[in-house]
Amino acid sequence: MKILLAVDGSQYTQRMLAYLAAHPELLGPTGEFTALTVVTAVPPHVTGYIDRASLQKYYDDQAEEVLKTVRGFAAERQWKPTFVTKVGNAADTIAATAKEGQYDLVMMGSHGHSPLSSLVMGSVTSRVLGHCATPVLIVR
Repeated sequence: MKILLAVDGSQYTQRMLAYLAAHPELLGPTGEFTALTVVTAVPPHVTGYIDRASLQKYYDDQAEEVLKTVRGFAAERQWKPTFVTKVGNAADTIAATAKEGQYDLVMMGSHGHSPLSSLVMGSVTSRVLGHCATPVLIVR
């Protein structure tokens, strides 16, 4: 099975990783998985004032802040995931990556907002579910 783990560094990412660790049958002996974090793009009107190297360093630093926990968790279990960082809208990027990479499953943690708060604040999980043809496993 080929699994895309959508990670944001939150406690919900930790729960998702714990779920994966508790269910090794998801990976099986030949399974592979990719940990994807999506960094929100700096608005274009701001990027004109930042040199490319500084902007890239900002994106890399933001991604590594999220991925370092996942790297540690994976190393403790001797997992060898692929780590991917992309810049853009999280939900759209997760759905597009799942399709482009022909993943069998997307796993993500959910904050468990009520329907009203999801409507008001938006929900990455809801948008992924709405835009992703790949099955999505949500861990709360």
